[in-house]
Amino acid sequence: MAEQGGKMLSFPPEVKSNAWAVDAACSGNPGPMEYRAIDLQTGSQVFHFGPLHGTNNIGEFLAIVHALALMDKLGITDKVIYSDSYNAILWVNKKQCKTKLERNEQTEKLFEIIARAETWLRTHAIKTPIIKWETAKWGEVPADFGRKN
Repeated sequence: MAEQGGKMLSFPPEVKSNAWAVDAACSGNPGPMEYRAIDLQTGSQVFHFGPLHGTNNIGEFLAIVHALALMDKLGITDKVIYSDSYNAILWVNKKQCKTKLERNEQTEKLFEIIARAETWLRTHAIKTPIIKWETAKWGEVPADFGRKN
């Protein structure tokens, strides 16, 4: 059990606690997008990025890649990553962000970050399991920003 924002986090037995959960939020789609990771053992935020003009799916993709790259950099080999985004997991497995977002002056910086993420995926062996967070069974992913209506 971990504490997040003053409340205790508890998970069903099938959820591995030695994990990071990632999620993205976007105000409008496209719109200001941000993403983060939460450590399930401590409840603490591991990283936060944004906001930057983009889409929720791009944020979900970048959150997974950010988590993979940070684990690689820190030598973390015993954790898993949870994401509630089927699309983002698929894009990571295919090593390509299949967004339909228009590339323009407003989104250029984001597209540069996407290109860097895709290059990282193509040049690194991914050994960290990426597991689909089962929201219907387990509730919102712990990295959720809590802004749904």
